[in-house]
This record gives sequence, structure tokens and C-alpha cells, in this order.
Amino acid sequence: MPVKKIEVNDDNHGRRLDNFLLSIYKDVPKSKIYSIIRKGEVRINSGRVKPHTKINKDDIIRIPPYLINDPSLEKKSVFSESLINLIKNNIIHEDDNYLILNKPHGLPVHGGTNSPNGVISILRSFMNDSLDLCHRIDKETSGCLVVSKNKKSNRHFNEQLVLKKVNKTYLAILKGHLKKKIKVDLFIETSSEENTQKSIISDNGKEAVSTFKPLKKLNQSCLVSVNIATGRTHQIRVQANHIGHPVLNDDKYGDRTFNKSKPFNKTKRMTLHASEIEFIDQNNNLIKGKADIDDSFEKILNLLE
Repeated sequence: MPVKKIEVNDDNHGRRLDNFLLSIYKDVPKSKIYSIIRKGEVRINSGRVKPHTKINKDDIIRIPPYLINDPSLEKKSVFSESLINLIKNNIIHEDDNYLILNKPHGLPVHGGTNSPNGVISILRSFMNDSLDLCHRIDKETSGCLVVSKNKKSNRHFNEQLVLKKVNKTYLAILKGHLKKKIKVDLFIETSSEENTQKSIISDNGKEAVSTFKPLKKLNQSCLVSVNIATGRTHQIRVQANHIGHPVLNDDKYGDRTFNKSKPFNKTKRMTLHASEIEFIDQNNNLIKGKADIDDSFEKILNLLE
């Protein structure tokens, strides 16, 4: 059985060898991939390499002949037509490199045991497997979610995130009345306890910067815009609670007693919405997404006005 050879295309230029192989051989155990690289069974341009070796366009990667994907192990999710149409109808921007989705609240970006209907899996089911998330938003948060159509675009977006050149604005309904614009600059650390991810304010964490701006006074609450300069896990929710104005119906960081009081007990969804996002793509084009609030958010606004 002859060895297999893969020529690296432009889209995969600059990737790590291990990540490249893991993306191709999804059914092969990770330990197996690392083992064959270390044994020298995988070579680039006839030379031995390490798992973290960067691959370049036109490189020839030698693969042992027995390494195959077993289609019988691949689990293909089948989604309802209504769910697929929900996602299709909420695409607010699309070009050759990116699409921006107005993600419905209640849908996770990644599927799991308790929530099999992940946004990225639904998108791949009617588009293609090359789609990747550029960032994440919480399951109960609605709004702008950027998805890349190729690896190069995904890397570019993440570089822009590191350089703080992705502008994100959220809408939120908070407990109480925020009297003036406030900039919150804190360090946030993420920990996992009993399979639950939670963020805390800690000097050992990473910097998290948000600017809260009051937009409208509501009944014992207020509508605000929040511009974030960083993208830490649960950043807005943690910081809103810290300044004494937690997000309405936030079960993890919010005020549960307040949420159960009248008239808030008539509402259910967490009132956080990623309303706008903009960044410069690799071709120097300005990419902008603006997501309208959904009916459930608007009903809460009307109730509290």
C-alpha cells in the first residue's frame, strides 16, 4: 500500500502540523496523530518534524497509508427544517470569507449533551465543514456572531481580537438606574467547578474593559449599551453585577430575588444582546454587522417602559 501525500494549500499556510492533521482525520484519536508524528511516520518534504511544526503553502506532507477516516464512525446530525430556516433567516451579512449571524437566544454556539443543536453544526449541515466560529457568545445571549469560511479568515479575525481591533457593542437591561456612563476595568479569571464555568474578579486574571452607557430609564431597571474592548468569558455579566446593576434574568451572576419580584417575574430570558460588531478583514474591507433585538427582548422592554 503506497504512502499518501498531501500538498498544503494557501488556506492552511502557517498552521501547526498537529492541528492540520486533526482537522482532516477527525475520527483518528489525538494520541494516534501525535504518536505517528513522533515516530517519523509523518514527514514534511521528506524531513522529520514535530507536532508544533508550522506548515507552508506547497509543502508535501507524507502520511502513512493505514491512516484513514472511518465514515462509519462519523456522526451526522440531522436538524429540522424549521431550525435550519431559523438560522438561514438570521444571517445578516455574508461574503467570501465571513458570515455574521443574529444568533437566536437559547441556542448554544457549540452543541453538547444537553444542547445538541449547536449553531456551528447547523450552519455546517447546509453549507460546508470549513466553517469555523471566530468567537463565542453565551447560549442565552442573542445577537452578532461571526463565522469564518476558511482558516485564513479565522486566523485574521483572531489576530484582530488580540490587537483589540474588533469593536463589539451590546444592549442590556440592568437592575436599577445607571446614572452616568461608566468605564469598568477589572481583571477576570475563569474557573470550572463541577463542570460549570464561572468567571470571577481576580488579580490573577486577565484585563477586561467595558464601557456602560445608559440609554433609557425603565421600571426599576434601565436599558444600556455596553462597548467591550476585550472578550473575557461572561465579561459583561460579571462587571454589571460588580457595579451593582446585574443583567436581568442572569441566573449565574444576577440578583435572583430581584428577578422573581414584580413585574420582572413575568420575564424569562436573559436580557443581553450583541447588537453590533465591526472589524477590518484581510482585504482591508470594513465588515459590519447590526442585529435587531428579537421579539422576546422587545416584549420585556415594552413591559418595563
